[in-house]
Amino acid sequence: MPFSVLKNAMIDPAKLKNLKNVLKKYGQAHLLAFWDQLDPAGREKLFDQINQLNFARINRWKTDFVLNLAPFKLPADIAPAPSYPPKPVDTAQRQKYEAARRHGENLISQGKVAAFVVAGGQGTRLGFDGPKGNFPISPVKNKTLFQIFAETIAAVCEKYRTTCPWYIMTSPLNHEQTLKIFDANNYYGLNKNNVFIFRQGTLPNFSLDGKILLAGLDTIATSPDGHGGALRALYNSGALSDMKKRGIEFISYWQVDNPLVNIFDPLFVGLHAIDNAEMSSKALAKTGPFEKLGNFCMSHGKIAVIEYSDLPNELAEKKNPDGSLVFELGSIAIHAISVDFAERFNNHGFSLPLHRAVKKIPYIDEKGNLIQPAEPNGVKLETFIFDALPLCEKSIILQTIRSEEFAPTKNAAGVDSIVTTRQMMIDRTTAWLESAGVKVPRKHDGSPDCIIEIAPGFTLSKDDVIEKRDKIPPIKPGQSVYFT
Repeated sequence: MPFSVLKNAMIDPAKLKNLKNVLKKYGQAHLLAFWDQLDPAGREKLFDQINQLNFARINRWKTDFVLNLAPFKLPADIAPAPSYPPKPVDTAQRQKYEAARRHGENLISQGKVAAFVVAGGQGTRLGFDGPKGNFPISPVKNKTLFQIFAETIAAVCEKYRTTCPWYIMTSPLNHEQTLKIFDANNYYGLNKNNVFIFRQGTLPNFSLDGKILLAGLDTIATSPDGHGGALRALYNSGALSDMKKRGIEFISYWQVDNPLVNIFDPLFVGLHAIDNAEMSSKALAKTGPFEKLGNFCMSHGKIAVIEYSDLPNELAEKKNPDGSLVFELGSIAIHAISVDFAERFNNHGFSLPLHRAVKKIPYIDEKGNLIQPAEPNGVKLETFIFDALPLCEKSIILQTIRSEEFAPTKNAAGVDSIVTTRQMMIDRTTAWLESAGVKVPRKHDGSPDCIIEIAPGFTLSKDDVIEKRDKIPPIKPGQSVYFT
């Protein structure tokens, strides 16, 4: 039930009574347990937070996702999703790829494509205090993820003689930090007016018995609403309106932990546009049946993604006659999104399904003490961006090559770690140089015997390296080399 937000420190007694009745009706009266201990500012803060909640909807969440989580139902008609291969396989497809690439280049040069990174995460799992986007990852210069993306955008703008605005979605946890980082770095040389930083939304946290948790006496416990909240946040923040004013038609979406992403890929943008798709995806052939990537599939005539934990083993391991996996395509969170689709999503009131995660959530107990639980004690809800795919009238998938475009930095060590990401950055640079005829020293095991980094301003792709061949000096074993 909506309530008007009070602008002064005094809460209307009638409205407070009404609020108490609503909370009692939905079993959330405990949210006002410390009301009498709060000063006027604290009361207004809490009243305002509660005022934003839709309790009828929250009650459904409580029933469906907190108390009685229904098991995932696999669609009966699940089938592998069609896709474009990384390289064309016949003359007709080669001609289409060439046309799509030209069209994509035209769209980029006309300023119709925007960059959009989801950057709400912290670097905690990397052993880093701060927004993950500020983590230094490049192998020679230790450039941060933010800096790599900014330099890439700047290089694209120079190459195509255009303006490519950059939209950055933060979380409440790191929004202010991110703003300060960009200010301190002078927006990495980009025009501040072309960088739009905004916050994603949040959802309340629940105890295992369905009570909304308090993070403070006057504060509801909340957490970011997941990368699926990106479509709503684009609208609520004014970013979508800004895109429309600029004439942006397409959004290049990626997640902040992947420094190898090809932000402005003419082929991907061109195929998406030529096929009149609304939201499209890049995919990888999985390393094995149980790689922790979402699985692309078809259901009810629509492309969808089924989480790796929800795909039965017999389907995950099912193979084609040639030995390849039937469900081999994994989602890597790289999308092309049409602005018109994002606008329609919001104007028509579409919503994405919620996903449940049981977590350790700090909370205020009945005595007003802040408790740091040792075991999972509550439920966080979030949405996933790929759940928007079945809402599209048309969607395509373009397969890409892992070594060229996917090096997620998720852990301090092991799989998808700082170490593997830096090595993949070196390996890609090595492959680019060797494709241009540059000799790169290698160790006995075949790995590069040097540390190499190429600035985006020097080259954006393997094809660009050939044009710079005469500017590349000999590389010696054990050398650290930076090309700029």
